[in-house]
Amino acid sequence: MHNLAIALKEKGHQVTGSDDEIYEPAKSRLDKHGLLPKMDGWNPDIITNELEAVILGMHARVDNPELLKAQELGVKIYSFPEYIYEQSKNKQRVVIAGSHGKTSITAMIMHVLKYFKREFDYAVGAQLNGFENMVKLSNAPLIIIEGDEYLSSPIDPSPKFLKYHHHIGLISGISWDHINVFGTEEEYVKQFEDFADRTPKAGSLAYYENDPMSMMIGKKERDDVVLIPYSTHTHTIEQNKTFLSVDNESYPLKVFGRHNLQNLNGAKGVLGRIGISANQFYEAIQSFEGASKRMEQIGQNDITTIYKDYAHAPSKVKATTRALKEQYPKRELVACLELHTFSSLNKDFLSQYKDTMNYATVPVVYFNPATVVHKQLPEITKSDIQTHFGIADLQVFDDKSELVDFLKTQNWENKNLIMMSSGTFDNLDLNQLAAEII
Repeated sequence: MHNLAIALKEKGHQVTGSDDEIYEPAKSRLDKHGLLPKMDGWNPDIITNELEAVILGMHARVDNPELLKAQELGVKIYSFPEYIYEQSKNKQRVVIAGSHGKTSITAMIMHVLKYFKREFDYAVGAQLNGFENMVKLSNAPLIIIEGDEYLSSPIDPSPKFLKYHHHIGLISGISWDHINVFGTEEEYVKQFEDFADRTPKAGSLAYYENDPMSMMIGKKERDDVVLIPYSTHTHTIEQNKTFLSVDNESYPLKVFGRHNLQNLNGAKGVLGRIGISANQFYEAIQSFEGASKRMEQIGQNDITTIYKDYAHAPSKVKATTRALKEQYPKRELVACLELHTFSSLNKDFLSQYKDTMNYATVPVVYFNPATVVHKQLPEITKSDIQTHFGIADLQVFDDKSELVDFLKTQNWENKNLIMMSSGTFDNLDLNQLAAEII
């Protein structure tokens, strides 16, 4: 939302906003652009008939006093995805969907387009090198959108990605998530089927063909829709570095892991539909460094490399740990996962994590019992986590200081560390931790 506010100001609009609490980096970035509210909280008096529109964030409550005032006055209310669509009706719209990989695929497409100086708009879920903001709205003829399946707003429970009305869509893979919104796996999968079914005539749909769910949905015949199945790109790994293999050529990459080689092939397929040749793609992708917090290296010496990653859902955890083990086959792997989301802290969902950390030499899970209480979920114990993960030697911590002590006392010779979370490990300074370990 704060990125959208900045993008609209840069486009020449007068923008105001409010929130009950504003965190970094949003706080500093809003302040830099003169958009930081003078005070926290809600003030219905600022909602008047003079407003052109109100854009409603996903986490607002239905009884928010400013929302109620806007509804009472009849001011036009948009959800985030509705407004992005409103600003891109006359553009070619590319939407990247999937339970995992969508940020990376979106970022790869954006990187290649920028490399060749193509004009395009975008909305992406992570900070990227070379892009100051995560939303751009201009007069460009093309927009690249990361399409989330989560609800659009508190007054509109339909998935965000259905609001964008894509011309070119991609489904990277489907693995049940967001149990608080989609109570069953069948209900969750149906959202992606709806997404695919909305691909228009003369549109295109890319899908990862080795994922059973996305393959089943993607290969379904649709009238005059171009299907683009893709798989893992051929590659080699030499001395802890990954190379793409193309005929007799070899292209070095700055990213690694089978999931990224799948993402890369998906991006290549989409870019082929918007005028980027295979040769151009291979030229540009070599300099792609990844999105923020996606397998981001935060420390390294001759015997240890430390990464942080946004992985939190089961499929992401498995893909991330596997990637590191395959990239560094001769090193042991300490994999630390924070359970932070509603789904991951829900007893009914925990079993989805079974076997997801089998690639780790030392598997570690951290959770804060206070977060479970805050999310109004039933209590979970260390024993519950050990049972559901199905790993006999799983280390489970519910105290941050004990977790830090454990990590610091490891013998880090010939051993890597990955810290995985969509949260912050309760504001743990991961860069400082990495510096102390190496």
